[in-house]
Amino acid sequence: MKALTPNDQLFLWLERRNQPMHVGGLILLKPPKNEKASDYVARVVAGMREHTQPVAPFNQRLVSRLGMWFWTEDEDFDLEAHFIHMSLPKPGRIRELLELVSKLHANMMDRAKPLWEAYVIDGLEDGRVAFYMKVHHALVDGVACMKMLQRSMAENAEIMDLPPFWANGNLRPNGSQGGRSASTENLLTAARQALQGATSQLSSLPKVLKEVGRSLWQTSVADPDFVSVIQAPRSVLNRRITASRRFAAQSWSMERIKACAEGLNMTLNDVVLAMCGSALRSYLSELNALPARPLVAMVPVSLRKDDSATGNHVALLLANLGTDTEDPVERIEKISRSVNHSKERFANMTQTEIMNYVATMMGISGVNLLTGIAPKLQAFNIVISNVPGPKHTLYYNGAEVDGVYPVSIVLDGHALNITLNSYNGKLEFGLIACRRTMPSMQRLLHFLEQGLVELEVAAGIPSAVPQPVGRQKAA
Repeated sequence: MKALTPNDQLFLWLERRNQPMHVGGLILLKPPKNEKASDYVARVVAGMREHTQPVAPFNQRLVSRLGMWFWTEDEDFDLEAHFIHMSLPKPGRIRELLELVSKLHANMMDRAKPLWEAYVIDGLEDGRVAFYMKVHHALVDGVACMKMLQRSMAENAEIMDLPPFWANGNLRPNGSQGGRSASTENLLTAARQALQGATSQLSSLPKVLKEVGRSLWQTSVADPDFVSVIQAPRSVLNRRITASRRFAAQSWSMERIKACAEGLNMTLNDVVLAMCGSALRSYLSELNALPARPLVAMVPVSLRKDDSATGNHVALLLANLGTDTEDPVERIEKISRSVNHSKERFANMTQTEIMNYVATMMGISGVNLLTGIAPKLQAFNIVISNVPGPKHTLYYNGAEVDGVYPVSIVLDGHALNITLNSYNGKLEFGLIACRRTMPSMQRLLHFLEQGLVELEVAAGIPSAVPQPVGRQKAA
């Protein structure tokens, strides 16, 4: 039995019916040219169903002891509760696929079982096959998910008989539990681990308090590049959410974004945030709901320094999205300065100090998410996350991986999440939102392209045409 870290426990405390706390991914596969899509699906599904004994962490379920959550091995694992084969009705457009993923992602998972699900979806009109998976955020973060994807795929189409991710021993995390730990693991060992963690947390306190003091002072003197936890404006993005979801996805060429970054002397992430800032400005303007003050994005930054596959090793920084600015160059310059301000602060801190500093500064938002007692105090308006992924083409049992789209989390008061990952020369955007809170959310795909074109014009680069999911406009 292994205790969850405080960060991982938080994802369980935050979970409610309208706020499931799992992350997911939609993968599109091109079956081999010499094999019908139906034959490929039959072969792969049959092979997956043979793997009825998952490896860690996919054989782990939750147990509660002394008010804390622990992972323990599920001795009654049933693959049928986790793996499902589905078919889209004809004509099987991408619109129907994304609608299905929206509904699947809205459903909570049963905590009495290991917290993951996987779906093979066929019936797409273009002959491709979809694979959708979701895993609770208490089990993995986005970087770990991407590593799992890479390790469960092959680098050429000749490699067959690959096991599914839940049975792939190469995904076993460092130090993972083996054997039948639920009944034999001494609870005192888990308590000792928790105490050692608390000692580490206390040792970081002096540096954390110093940095918090600096932040409060900078807020009081109005440093234009510092983004405080109390400056985000209220917006339609920050209303209460329902349990309904809407998912949209699209790909952009990495070359286009890198060209903008080089032409404007910015980073790739600066360009991505500027695209998002421009898209949000246009979307909110169309709704006559653009705040006078700039929107603030919470941007996760990976602190993972090992090759482990589980847990969360993520810090958070706040970025000014410049939505109060019409000029795209002025907007991206504001974004870059605010991001660099946080990075410079983190450079002088250890990983533990960064985590505790962020936890302290985000306390207002965390209390709001847990209790809702101060909804008008807004630390940020939106989460925008960029996860690095494979740079080359991957294959799964002969099929080429044609696209990898993240499906993330929305929260009460944060009704839209934009997550993207890189894959094979593309940036794959996945937008997830509360269906009722965010009307016509798919319009953001058009505005993201518009934002990139603005930057290309500013950098003196001819614009190009984006590559949408399914070679048609994504829903």
